[in-house]
Amino acid sequence: MQEDTSTADMADFSPVVELNVGGVFYTTALSTLTREPDSLLAHMFSGKTSPPPRDAKGKYFVDRDGVLFRYVLDFLRNQALVLPESFREKQRLRQEALYFRLPAMVEAVESYTDSSVVPASGCGIKSSAPGYITVGYRGSFAFGRDGLADVKFRKLSRILVCGRVTLCRDVFGETLNESRDPDHGITDRYTSRFFLKHSFIEQAFDMLQDQGFKLAGSCGSGTAGGAAAEQLKPGVDSEENRWNHYNEFVFVRD
Repeated sequence: MQEDTSTADMADFSPVVELNVGGVFYTTALSTLTREPDSLLAHMFSGKTSPPPRDAKGKYFVDRDGVLFRYVLDFLRNQALVLPESFREKQRLRQEALYFRLPAMVEAVESYTDSSVVPASGCGIKSSAPGYITVGYRGSFAFGRDGLADVKFRKLSRILVCGRVTLCRDVFGETLNESRDPDHGITDRYTSRFFLKHSFIEQAFDMLQDQGFKLAGSCGSGTAGGAAAEQLKPGVDSEENRWNHYNEFVFVRD
């Protein structure tokens, strides 16, 4: 009796699959990825097409929007589309659904309505409340072994967000990471311990502009000490360390 080829191909994959989608890590079941037989993910992880390449840690790498991929996984798991309040990236999510060949999800995104999105037109208190948000980041310039001859571009370690909790959540939505905030759960307060799940400062600026914020001021400074006092960790390039800097941007909405 001949073994089904799709079953044989799927046997090459672990029942639990680790993914790196645009720099965001996911762990999911193989059955979830292959739930829609005609989708691109099902083809990738059933042997119908070549599997994605692996990154340095052995995770399958998919070059797509890592933050929005969570909604693709949720749709495959639940066969339903549930988006957070004031979700403002429907067109980008639709593009992701098209890429992964999920027509049911495309239709769900196009027809999705949520009353919580209504204030985004500028008529509601939530989306037009005045306030300040400070965005800061510590960065450097990545250097190769040959120093300036092998210089890479800007290197950001983390984007910090400070301000009123409700305002920060309204602006940054699901891209906001609250895991380091000790008062997690209390909304009527201010915090300086939020940070973003991505490291693209321009994406943060775009989201602030979309919500009517304007840049009120900025500052920057170098953070590296003198060469003689440097105590570098193993593997850290001393030339790169000299280019460490910290920048803050204050945004306001009247």
